[in-house]
Amino acid sequence: MSNTAVATRRLLKPASGWLVPGSAALLIFFFVSGLLAPWIAPYGLEDMDLTARLVMPFTSWAHPFGTDELGRDVFSRLLYSLRLSFILAVCGTILGAIVGTLLGFLAARFGGFVDDLVNTGVDFTASLPFIILALTILAFLGTDVTVIIVIMTVYGWDRYARLTRNLARSAYTEGYASALEGLGIPTWRIGLKHILPNIASALVVNMTLNFPGMILLETSLSFLGVGVQPPMSSLGTMLGFGRDYLTSAWWIAVIPGVVIVLATLSMSILGDYVQQKLDPENR
Repeated sequence: MSNTAVATRRLLKPASGWLVPGSAALLIFFFVSGLLAPWIAPYGLEDMDLTARLVMPFTSWAHPFGTDELGRDVFSRLLYSLRLSFILAVCGTILGAIVGTLLGFLAARFGGFVDDLVNTGVDFTASLPFIILALTILAFLGTDVTVIIVIMTVYGWDRYARLTRNLARSAYTEGYASALEGLGIPTWRIGLKHILPNIASALVVNMTLNFPGMILLETSLSFLGVGVQPPMSSLGTMLGFGRDYLTSAWWIAVIPGVVIVLATLSMSILGDYVQQKLDPENR
């Protein structure tokens, strides 16, 4: 470990007592608030009050976070936006891990053409700026929540595939996986019962580190106007609508922007913590 890494870890060590639990608590708060949005939001997602347009935050008990240009309550829309953004990020992370892990295992098991095909897909995904690939998919399939989930699944699958291929390949190289096949155990059972538990910790680390990227991807697509479409709302949608009012009603964009920063930062802190805990060198 370099002297810089050691010094950084020592500087952060005093804050580790509250930083990790605080990040976990904040993420749980965001996630639960989003799930309970239909029950705890004081207004509906599209409820408008033209007599209360552009109310500043913290100046009204009826609208604690203010209102937007149509008189819609920013706090209520924030709760509904958290709900959709987190659901999309969780679905994209889980599906991407499943697809990447499955393809990586197939590449390690069969080798040859299958291995070359998976490696080609990994290299293609890693070499191309993903936002261009996402815009291409949206151009062909349209802007729909299902399409966005597909895009988020494609994002990051190469990391899981590369990791699973390398670790599963070592299992076959060492011979115990081939020995189990010689005993007549099905390939799917070997992968699920014997190889997956050995690589589960590495996959969990990748999922925690990939989750912030999922939120930022959804935010970027919605901010560009090709992601979540009205009447639905996400954090990126709120940010995109608020950019036209930065000089006159800054809270429309700043409040969801702060939530995005806090959510991604908290998940990054938790990801680094999980990586340190599961890394054998740090034990």
